[in-house]
Amino acid sequence: MGHTVKDIATALGAQAFGAVDLPIDGVAEPAMAGVRDLALAMSPKYAEGLKDGQARAAMLWQGADWQSLGLQAAIVAPRPRFAMSGLSAMMDKGQGFAPGIHPTAVIDPSATLGADVSVGPLCVIGAGARIGAGSVIGPQCFIGTDVELGENAYLREGVKLGARVRIGRNFIAQPGATVGADGFSFVTPEQSSVERVRDSLGDQGELRAQSYARIHSLGNVTIGDDCELGANSCIDRGTVRDTRIGNGVKFDNLAQIGHNVEIGNDCLICAQVGVAGSTRIGNNVVLGGQTGVSDNIFIGDHVITGGATKVLANVPAGRVMLGYPAMKMDTHIEVYKALRRLPRLFRDVSLLQKSVSKTADND
Repeated sequence: MGHTVKDIATALGAQAFGAVDLPIDGVAEPAMAGVRDLALAMSPKYAEGLKDGQARAAMLWQGADWQSLGLQAAIVAPRPRFAMSGLSAMMDKGQGFAPGIHPTAVIDPSATLGADVSVGPLCVIGAGARIGAGSVIGPQCFIGTDVELGENAYLREGVKLGARVRIGRNFIAQPGATVGADGFSFVTPEQSSVERVRDSLGDQGELRAQSYARIHSLGNVTIGDDCELGANSCIDRGTVRDTRIGNGVKFDNLAQIGHNVEIGNDCLICAQVGVAGSTRIGNNVVLGGQTGVSDNIFIGDHVITGGATKVLANVPAGRVMLGYPAMKMDTHIEVYKALRRLPRLFRDVSLLQKSVSKTADND
């Protein structure tokens, strides 16, 4: 990479100590670091591994005594984990996608590509598509008719963008991500058993065969700037109005966002989250892995859900939720503790019943 300890510290706005001209080719965990690696020993717990590796330089926590750790140089940042963002960007070797347009790519003559756009092998770019400058379109990607993709997009292998999708700047999509598939929207000629169950909370009424007609998705998907979509994640287009994603939203792998969903700015949507249609989610919301969100509800700003939470009703701003059904996290923990005590409680009640019965018999 051609970096030195000083180069890295300067780029990160951190302090460098010791032999700051030491060359650094990569980063590694302390116990596995080589002589040209920067060891990531960002807490005393991780620093214990330095003795098992060969690192001469390390990124350390504020106030660390780097010399006592046997190092020749150190980088100290006020918040080392945040510094990892810049450090990892410097050290990322990328996927090796070649610049320019691969000869096997199929690009409609009416599509517009900005300056320095790279298009990989076997890509298809549809009529009227507009791709911003500096974008990288990886192998086997599909970009549909009239798609708008902002500057500096980075699409990994096999990403698919349906017709008329609009995406802002600095978009990143991991392999297999799909934006703009039709929503899962079907209707029966008569009231369906699902509708009856929703109204009655459990009674299907008369059981009879039903067939489903699809409702076509006439809306689009609009995504803001600085968003990232994980591998094999999907965002469905709206039925009539658009599905909308704000700025700075990050999706993990295998997330599913239904039709007409609206998500605010700077949200984290973790792995295997499912958000049903027409739900509205505020700003700075974090949905933990496997969170399920019912349709047509609202989640306020700054809400956090723990893993596997099932949100079935509106959630006010600032709540931390857990469980199925979702409830305030501290309440859920109390309920769980009580649930664990139930077997003992039943045993105690049984003993009390026997004692009362014997007393009654003696009387």
